[in-house]
Amino acid sequence: MASEITLRQAIEQLEKAMTTLEQAVELRLEKEGDFSEAEEEVQRMNADRSKLAQELDLSEARAERLETANREVSRRLVTAMETIRTVLDR
Repeated sequence: MASEITLRQAIEQLEKAMTTLEQAVELRLEKEGDFSEAEEEVQRMNADRSKLAQELDLSEARAERLETANREVSRRLVTAMETIRTVLDR
């Protein structure tokens, strides 16, 4: 009987150890899955950042062109107004 109890106890301990191992494996797989998802999110964020940086560069270039055009229009308006004043003053 003593060996039967010992064998039963050993089987119970083995079952507990297997359950603990299974839980540890599941937890590890969940953590790895979470890490993988986080890594994918970082990659998506980096791609978005690159796209936004390109869009910003394009917007800045357009703003510079508009500023240059605005200065040219202003210069031409001043010239036209001076010409009109000169004609009116005669």
